[in-house]
Amino acid sequence: MSLSAAEDDSATEIHLPADINWEMLDKSKFFFLGAALFSGVSAALYPIVVLKTRQQVITTQIPCLKMAVSILRNEGFRGFYRGFGTSLTGTIPARALYMGALEMTKSNVGTATVQLGFSEASASTIANAAAGLSAAMAAQLVWTPIDVVSQRLMVQGNGNTSCCSALRLKNYNGGIDAFRKIIYSDGLRGLYRGFGISILTYAPSNAVWWGSYSVAHRVIWGCIGCYCCKKDENGYRPDGKSVVAVQGLSAAMASGVSALVTMPLDTVKTRLQVLDGEGNGQKSPTILQTVRNLVKEGGFSACYRGLGPRWASMSMSATTMITTYEFLKRLSTKNQESFA
Repeated sequence: MSLSAAEDDSATEIHLPADINWEMLDKSKFFFLGAALFSGVSAALYPIVVLKTRQQVITTQIPCLKMAVSILRNEGFRGFYRGFGTSLTGTIPARALYMGALEMTKSNVGTATVQLGFSEASASTIANAAAGLSAAMAAQLVWTPIDVVSQRLMVQGNGNTSCCSALRLKNYNGGIDAFRKIIYSDGLRGLYRGFGISILTYAPSNAVWWGSYSVAHRVIWGCIGCYCCKKDENGYRPDGKSVVAVQGLSAAMASGVSALVTMPLDTVKTRLQVLDGEGNGQKSPTILQTVRNLVKEGGFSACYRGLGPRWASMSMSATTMITTYEFLKRLSTKNQESFA
């Protein structure tokens, strides 16, 4: 990839590291290393996901810091990792589907859009948005059941002191017990509760994120120009630290846009998957009933409960994900010497 900047009426080429497409990857190395790297990322960010989920489920607003202190005091550090084993089990195949769909779609759509006459910048934005859309839809086939189980384990907490105890949620003895009880009471459909709204949440969220990331990446490089680059005989080349910094900033900016756009859908999805009426014998609420309950509890702002943790989680996850992902692709190239 190269970007052009006007300087003294002449074109100055900024040579960014070459893009690595699907055909250039060693697939076995790509998926194996990806599973290891992203499992570590998931472990580091899991406590924030627990906080976000609990804030979305409770009926009264509790500050994030107060909730974190309550969990630590009443449940210990282990409380921040409830359901993590189940989540990690599903993360590996879900990530494999996600990365495979992402790279194949990006490569094919990028080639097609260039052939149709789109500029490099437009083709990149379209390909990234389409790739994010298809990757999210593919991953949800695995992730929705895992999400349903892990989120119920997240909000379980200590029965007497947890901030969620008033909800009278069904107690589960680990992920396997939760799978068994959900299937027994609701059948396979119970594991896919909220699947439709999950698609409506994650598909546009990923499309917005990847499209915004592509635009932000180009805008940032266009702004900083040659200031973070070293000149050689072929033009200007950014050093490794600059590349990582721009990737991280682009990811954080894209996360902010995506979180604001899709937060209400994420809140409704979480409640559908967790508050299904099991605790009091009521039927599972519909999407419309869930929205009405949220608005009744705290107005439209109730749909944005957990926005802080979600934005923080998305930003940190996206920043580590994109830098780790680009690093992963370079580790997984068939001929690494060509991309040094």
